[in-house]
Amino acid sequence: MNDSLFRCGASPAADRNDSLTAKARRSNGPVIDLHCHVHIHAADKLLESSVAARAEPMLTFANVATRETNKAQMQTVNAKLTSVPERLADMDRLGIDVQTLSPSPFQFCYWAPPEQGMAAARCVNDGIASMVASAPERFVGLGTVPMQAPELAVTELERVVRELGLRGVEIATNVQGEELSHQRFRPVFAKAEELGVLVFLHPNGFSDGRRLADHYFINIIGNPLDATIAVSHLIFDGVLDALPGLKLCVAHGGGFLPAYAGRMDHAHAARPDCRRCIQQNPTSYLRRLFFDTVVFSAVQLEYLIREYGADRIVLGTDYPYDMAEADPLGLMSRVTNLSESEKSAILGGNAARLLGLGADHASAALRFKGGVVP
Repeated sequence: MNDSLFRCGASPAADRNDSLTAKARRSNGPVIDLHCHVHIHAADKLLESSVAARAEPMLTFANVATRETNKAQMQTVNAKLTSVPERLADMDRLGIDVQTLSPSPFQFCYWAPPEQGMAAARCVNDGIASMVASAPERFVGLGTVPMQAPELAVTELERVVRELGLRGVEIATNVQGEELSHQRFRPVFAKAEELGVLVFLHPNGFSDGRRLADHYFINIIGNPLDATIAVSHLIFDGVLDALPGLKLCVAHGGGFLPAYAGRMDHAHAARPDCRRCIQQNPTSYLRRLFFDTVVFSAVQLEYLIREYGADRIVLGTDYPYDMAEADPLGLMSRVTNLSESEKSAILGGNAARLLGLGADHASAALRFKGGVVP
């Protein structure tokens, strides 16, 4: 566990972040973290009667050592998942002006019966909206929807956006092992495209993790693997072809797919069974997506920027878990050959565009932090 992520006091890293944040502000606009989580405990109480609980891969495919480590971690981060003052203190330390609050992946709850899942989703969304309202200069929100019941998911998506004012939704990379590209989920993606809001794809382990139980492989390998499979299906099954206006961001740098995408194009050209649903090269659809910076390597981040463009990369941390990037601005500072406009886009400009944040919100965030408004 990276203890530096959980310290709120001053530190050498905090001093570095102060200077980096000042430099980022001179590059136009606030620093926006698109990938961080909250946990709404009231929703858990609505699901206590469900015997299907704990069927999630992240919990199922874990050895004793991993379970013990996870338990200790939750005792450490619980306050950060729920406390606005602790969160704001950490944001200041990390150099983050605005956080995009999204549910803990453990609160997708697709294993719950539809009506129960809907009630839990509404509770989570109401809780996130309340947190946003407590510090609107510093927070925006993404909700959750009960994907196990797509018709209910569409209803809740509309409520999340039109009534609660959240900026989109976070969904898992599969629905109890079912691919997101299945026809029954199309109305959810179509509604997100119609509303013009972001869909943030975040895995919660790998659906068949029998070989991933040791060494926390269910997260280390399983999370990017599940994202890789989900995005591949969305491409090859024609979802992205049918919904060209869909705004989709994939956590953890897009998983493994962006680093080995040429193999898709080769297969598409070589085999007719890879051309049944799409005519364009698979990478042409991949380049429409957005990826966060949670890759832990400046070299890997440089590759993503070079291959997919600075306009497709958004800052993320995965706060407050131990798999989070502990120094997001420090990582960005190690990326070479970026123009000031490209740096500004990654640090916040791209996220502001995806989330529909206007200049008024950016100015409010910087005034609140005492920064210089461009």
